Amino acid sequence: MGQYFAYDYNGPAFVQLGAAHIGALILIIILALAGWQLPMGKEQRSVVRWTLAGLLVINELFWHAWHIYYGIWTVKALLPLNLCNLMVFTSAWTLVSKNQLGYEVIYLLGIPAAAQVLITPALGPYGYPHVLFFQIFISHGGVVLAALYLTLGERMRPRSWRSVWRVAGWTMLYALIIFWLNQAIGSNYLFLAYKPPAATLLDYLGPWPWYILGMVAIGLGLVTGLYWPFHIRDRRRNSQSASTDGTIG
Repeated sequence: MGQYFAYDYNGPAFVQLGAAHIGALILIIILALAGWQLPMGKEQRSVVRWTLAGLLVINELFWHAWHIYYGIWTVKALLPLNLCNLMVFTSAWTLVSKNQLGYEVIYLLGIPAAAQVLITPALGPYGYPHVLFFQIFISHGGVVLAALYLTLGERMRPRSWRSVWRVAGWTMLYALIIFWLNQAIGSNYLFLAYKPPAATLLDYLGPWPWYILGMVAIGLGLVTGLYWPFHIRDRRRNSQSASTDGTIG
């Protein structure tokens, strides 16, 4: 049993889009699309939110504890400053508090950030059933589940285009701060100093610093795309309301 927690894991390495990877993605999709439709009252929904929040926090703390145990935790690599680390704690807080700004952050920013890792997880030798395999899919899948559950189950939503620009603006400011932090301590948070060694979508965006511009452009496109369904629905409602008012008048 201990081998599944081991640093020197002798089991199968992670296989991109292998059976275990695809199985994990299918499970997350099923939970995201179907789980919120279960008939639940206010107390049951509260239990779901607190349970998922607790799971996210415990899972993230375990990730840090595993690295500390094996003596490989470093300030340069493992401070919770990358987007997905931030999204885990923001998701947990938002699930408990139902804070509007927290929701907008995890919906508009957390979903695309976590989805990218779910598609190209940097697991290397730690394939199924190593504990890190489960950890990465719980953390990033949990962010997606939290955002979609609050949207579909709790009926939260970004309120306007201002939500999009607010999240985008704060993200740009945060990235600027992290860029200078990377320069100061020699880290690579947000992958602003260089591309990660593992294969990711960044490999298709050119060399440094041009891939950073690609990241920004794709990020803005994804954030806009995630708000677009709400924009369309609001336009239809406004159009129907105007039509009804005109008929009555």
